[in-house]
Amino acid sequence: MDKLVVLSRDCEALQIPSAEKIQLRAGMYVRIMQALGGSFTVLTDDGMMARIDGKDADALGEQKTEAAPPAPSSAEPETDPSKVVERIWDALRTCYDPEIPVNIVDLGLVYECKVESAPEGLATQIRFTLTAPGCGMGDVLKADIESKVLAIPGILSASVEVVFEPPWDREMMSEAAKLQLGMY
Repeated sequence: MDKLVVLSRDCEALQIPSAEKIQLRAGMYVRIMQALGGSFTVLTDDGMMARIDGKDADALGEQKTEAAPPAPSSAEPETDPSKVVERIWDALRTCYDPEIPVNIVDLGLVYECKVESAPEGLATQIRFTLTAPGCGMGDVLKADIESKVLAIPGILSASVEVVFEPPWDREMMSEAAKLQLGMY
């Protein structure tokens, strides 16, 4: 996506890559660089990159987006850990690095996804990394992962950890991600 818009109202954003909260003002020109996973990555008129949450999409003239993936058609929460794992991977595929238009699974950032039975439901443990150890967006991605996984019926807890071993490199990306990013 590459669309120039004028903000219709003030809105909060996160500066990329520091994740520092900033206020974008009504009347400011921004270029929408990507609209993925329930958020928007914009480039401001002064060259700063920022992430705007989907709840503030109206400030961009866009429809508000949901951060969580849609619930499965079954109203009953899943209780079998082996059956809910695919739902978790699907939810993780809706999480995006704000600078790269590829989901964190295809980028090779998710190192582990475990699901275990707990007395009240299912508990998940997810370990993921960042494309660069100094990236300030780790806590933002962690919160995104937690909210999307906890939206899955039957999951009562999500332990999400940012790790740096092994260090991430481009070879961890899926073939589809490499193709999408023109790395072939």
